[in-house]
Amino acid sequence: METTSRGKHPLPYDTYRQAIERETLRFAEVAEGADPATPVPSCPGWTLAELTRHVGALQRWFSTLLTGLVQEPPRSRDVELGLPEHPEEYAHWVAAGVPDVAAVLRATDPRAAMWAWGEDQHARFWARRMLFETLVHRIDAERAAGRASDVDPALAADGVDEFLVNLPYAGLFAPAVTKLRGDGETIAFRCTDGAGGTGEEWRVRLEPNGFRLLPPAAPGTEPSEARAAVEGKAADLLMLLYGRRSYRETAFAVSGDVTTLDHWFAHTAF
Repeated sequence: METTSRGKHPLPYDTYRQAIERETLRFAEVAEGADPATPVPSCPGWTLAELTRHVGALQRWFSTLLTGLVQEPPRSRDVELGLPEHPEEYAHWVAAGVPDVAAVLRATDPRAAMWAWGEDQHARFWARRMLFETLVHRIDAERAAGRASDVDPALAADGVDEFLVNLPYAGLFAPAVTKLRGDGETIAFRCTDGAGGTGEEWRVRLEPNGFRLLPPAAPGTEPSEARAAVEGKAADLLMLLYGRRSYRETAFAVSGDVTTLDHWFAHTAF
């Protein structure tokens, strides 16, 4: 599918590296204080132990890819996890992996060419992806444990961008994405808080052969009217796109044709 990015990696690489460490430790702290058997409602069928294993395993796999600067899709996702025998120890295992992950990220040139499943075929793709995998799952864990969540607005806005930039390539593990088509209608997602500027907007056009993220309107020009639009704070938009919230909640202002939104969310859930 064709896609045009709104803007690649608007945050410095070190921001991603530091945020990964911070979010991973926050995740581990939540998991440490909760029953591993606690169900995770936003990840149906998973317990907190399974979510914790997933986060730790994914970080170790990403680190393996970065260490090797792989140039083609790996044939196996098997890596040495060192997973503890007891689920009660998983949280400590996740936290204990932070120094190794940080060392890999520090040693990696973010501009180094390597394989990635998304748009950006450079090492920096994996740092950005690791951050938002960890951040979203940190919120999953907090909600499972009955704890309040917060997200830095600038990171949330970047997460919205990262999701929409890479979504056209996600058919490998989200087959419904490949069937997301339309007749040229546009959906707008608008940020209403100060994360990178009030009124920041992402527009996606559904076309007969797929969909694409549109570039921003040129200065001094008005974008064409969207078939449907959703407005909300950056953190809320991030959770909406990841299927953790509904556009029907009062946190969002919706305009236009809601059937277009239903079509979008029916094909982008994963």
